[in-house]
Amino acid sequence: MTALRRNNVTVQGVGSRTIVFAHGYGCDQRMWRHVAPAFADARRVVTFDHVGACTTDRSHYTAARYGTLHGYAADVLEIVRAIGLPRVTYVGHSVSAMIGLLAAISHPEYFEQLVLLTPSPCYVNDGDYRGGFEREALDGLLATMDADYDGWARAIAPVIMGNPERPELANELRDSFCRSDPTIARHFGRVTFLSDHRDAVSRLQVPSLTLQCRDDAVAPLEVGRWMHARMPADTLVEMAATGHCPHVSAPAETIAAIRAFVG
Repeated sequence: MTALRRNNVTVQGVGSRTIVFAHGYGCDQRMWRHVAPAFADARRVVTFDHVGACTTDRSHYTAARYGTLHGYAADVLEIVRAIGLPRVTYVGHSVSAMIGLLAAISHPEYFEQLVLLTPSPCYVNDGDYRGGFEREALDGLLATMDADYDGWARAIAPVIMGNPERPELANELRDSFCRSDPTIARHFGRVTFLSDHRDAVSRLQVPSLTLQCRDDAVAPLEVGRWMHARMPADTLVEMAATGHCPHVSAPAETIAAIRAFVG
């Protein structure tokens, strides 16, 4: 089974440069449908699904391989190798931002640029570091996920999406969560929310763009500022968009910010 089949890789567009879009937790590549096509007139545009996402063959999922974000980073590297082109621009949302960062630290020669959309290296508050969650609150969130995944999805989707005046956005995110396999989603949830890759941030040498939103309940502005201060080749843009999913709630602003960075 090749990486292209395993991860439902889709390649569109034209050009000698390639841009790869990676979705966040509980989602799939359909979440990029408002953003990715905007780059297809001048680049090859690659979208894919993480193993265990809604549309992948879940038989490829093993708790051992995907017990840390490094397993997902290995998949990204295999996809980039399979594409067989020079260095790519990688755009990762939420947990996929950190997956891409780990991949780029491991093999910087594969990456031209990284776009980190609402990233977080650690979701837990720790002294002066404000990740967004107290550990007790995060443990409660994960316990609720374990007890009633569908109920958790219905409750958490509006919190993650923000933009309460547009409930259809939260409904889309909720439906995406509910299409995921609950067992895999619970495991990936723990891998995501309990990960701590703060020690990796300063090791990124690839030029990067950090896009952070206002009123993001998952990755507050302070996280983006913390990362930006520690990445030697980073540009920070604090977006006007609110919530954790600006590629869904504010695609025009997201496209403009990415385009201004990648050229």
